[in-house]
Amino acid sequence: MASSVSVSSRLNKAVLQRYLSLPQQGKTQVTYIWIDGTGEGLRSKTRTLDSEPKSVEDIPEWNFDGSSTYQAEGSNSDMYLIPVCMFKDPFTLDPNKLVLCEVLKYNRLPAETNHRNSCNKVMEAVKEQHLWFGMEQEYTLFGTDGHPYGWPANGFPAPQGPYYCSVGANNAYGRDVVECHYKACLYAGIKIYGTNAEVMPAQWEFQIGPCEGIEMGDHLWVARFLLHRVCEDFGIIATMDPKPMKGNWNGAGCHTNVSTKEMREEGGLQYIEQAIEKLSKNHAEHICMYDPHKGQDNIRRLTGIHETSSIHDFSAGVANRGASIRIPRHVGQEKRGYFEDRRPAANCDPYAVTKVIASTCILSTDNNTQSQQ
Repeated sequence: MASSVSVSSRLNKAVLQRYLSLPQQGKTQVTYIWIDGTGEGLRSKTRTLDSEPKSVEDIPEWNFDGSSTYQAEGSNSDMYLIPVCMFKDPFTLDPNKLVLCEVLKYNRLPAETNHRNSCNKVMEAVKEQHLWFGMEQEYTLFGTDGHPYGWPANGFPAPQGPYYCSVGANNAYGRDVVECHYKACLYAGIKIYGTNAEVMPAQWEFQIGPCEGIEMGDHLWVARFLLHRVCEDFGIIATMDPKPMKGNWNGAGCHTNVSTKEMREEGGLQYIEQAIEKLSKNHAEHICMYDPHKGQDNIRRLTGIHETSSIHDFSAGVANRGASIRIPRHVGQEKRGYFEDRRPAANCDPYAVTKVIASTCILSTDNNTQSQQ
């Protein structure tokens, strides 16, 4: 297994702790986090503030070189970082903070991969519906050599079957990362709901939610940042590739659970069914929004096998993990609750996903969300 691990994982972390425990003389480190021009990558940099910020409003705007993040040309490269959501820093501890930022271009307009800006406008428009989301983030652990963590160096592990929710070194690969990430999320204030080993070996999942409105995207993006930082300490990599291994292996999705206040109340199943009817008429538009490359990543995953629906067809059913939309069995029995959209890819932008769902299910009156996009 050593060949799958980078040299950085063998550095003496006890030395790091010696410096992290030094007093800060009343100063606060604030790490600014943003989404880069790929729409998938995260970037960060840190500055010193003279006092601990009590809210995100206490954190000043900042800037960065967009030509180095696929977001601007070198001749006009300054981009603005607008703090929008603050968390505790689990790596350098209190009073230090992490702050998620929106990115604005030189003209103060949203950067091309800043989907939060338009998502927030939609969420404000539907706030009376108290729209709740829960997103199930699947990911796969790799060594820096590009080989799945824990897999045999010159072959494949046993076929899928014993790995889902598994226990034991022969079945669960990388639990240390998972446990550290979970604690980091709890410390930071992320609304993490749970975690489990997934169907493919070295594949895991964590769930974020319930979150209302824009909070869903904020918490999932920072949870992803924490995952990458934890993996960095272990010298391994977490990928959100929707189909990291070809062949008879499950892909990785970001199943999205959705409910409005009406859906959660008595008789809410009728509102769930109405939403699914609208979704059925906008399948192509949603597929386009469910991965950063307008369906070109998801087409490798949504094949109709390995617990997926076909990318070309829309389907819905109770307790059916091969459908586009799944109504959990207990929701069908109780006639209220939520539905699960199983189409979003693991590398989706949660702002884009939640925005198009809200637009279709709530704002759409003519069963066409094109105007909302």
